[in-house]
Amino acid sequence: MTWFFITFFILYSGIHLYIFMKVRAAFASGLAASVISSVILLFMIFAPVIVRFAERTGHEEVARVIAFVGYTWMGAILIFFLAEILCDLFRLIMYISGILSSRNFSYALSAHRFYFSICCTITFLIVLYGIFEARQIKIEHLIVPTKKISSDIGKVRVVQISDVHLGLIIGEERIKSIVEAVQRAKPDILVSTGDLVDVQLDNIDDLAILFQKIDTPYGKFAVTGNHEFYAGIDRALEFTKKAGFTILREEVVNIEGIITIAGVDDEAEKGWRRGIYVSEDKLCSKIDGSQYTILLKHRPVPYGGSLCVYDLQLLGHTHRGQIFPFFLITKMFFNTYAGIYRLNNGSSLYVSRGTGTWGPPIRFLAPPEITLIDIVHTANKP
Repeated sequence: MTWFFITFFILYSGIHLYIFMKVRAAFASGLAASVISSVILLFMIFAPVIVRFAERTGHEEVARVIAFVGYTWMGAILIFFLAEILCDLFRLIMYISGILSSRNFSYALSAHRFYFSICCTITFLIVLYGIFEARQIKIEHLIVPTKKISSDIGKVRVVQISDVHLGLIIGEERIKSIVEAVQRAKPDILVSTGDLVDVQLDNIDDLAILFQKIDTPYGKFAVTGNHEFYAGIDRALEFTKKAGFTILREEVVNIEGIITIAGVDDEAEKGWRRGIYVSEDKLCSKIDGSQYTILLKHRPVPYGGSLCVYDLQLLGHTHRGQIFPFFLITKMFFNTYAGIYRLNNGSSLYVSRGTGTWGPPIRFLAPPEITLIDIVHTANKP
């Protein structure tokens, strides 16, 4: 994981250097302006580190403010970067066209301030809308027919939340809206497919009480995501249990005569247990498949072994890129990155877009979701 953060830091710094050069080109800034802009950009680059330091030294409100500003900036700067890249491509096309046609397009090539202003406007509008969209939870409703649910039961309603990232930015107000949406769905079972908490865990224990208000006849179940390990696995598990969830760590729970729920730790667990890792093989050997079986997992990497018998696998992690068009990056790493997928063996995967946000409190064309899954009896389905 260290290599990931180092790579991200290098790329993130490179983007800021690119933006600095665009500022210089647009405004021909002098020494004083260059120093001021450099200080601001350096502060924003190191904002996540400053947030972490403020957390650890007990300055939670300072950390909260810097987190909102710094992570909003992160989203904005990535959007601005993409907009500027498109402008540069346009200028390149104009330059090549000028050479081929022997025409002078210097006015289009040198209008640095105009392009900068256009990119700023686009970025501002997307960020403004993205902050709004991040708070508009969408209910995704799936109906899954199966003969494994008896006619006496008729229907089992499972509600999935994922990637809430409870912490500095996702706080009480957002949790209340999530809990209220889940309560309106009236679930028989509530599941959390990882990253319920983020890297900050101080002073959030009271929020567990909000999750306790959700009444589910057959229980609440959760698995770990990578952020549970980043936050400190023991504290993350303590919070999740206090919230009323049964945590499934390579475990299977049979709700007799109704449904089977299985869950596996996120692969980040390998690093935190120093190689003591219980594989999916061991979990899958416990599933007999006689009841309708749901497998909970965080990352959408389908299990390839022959032992695993499940009907539906619920996952998260990708956020569907969270900010368009970054879903293209998630597609590079995950073949199943959002929505429903049917497997050749008759089982299905569903990858949630996530209920909260990671990093930037922004979603653009990837609204947060709560997934409502009705598993209904039918005599015509396996």
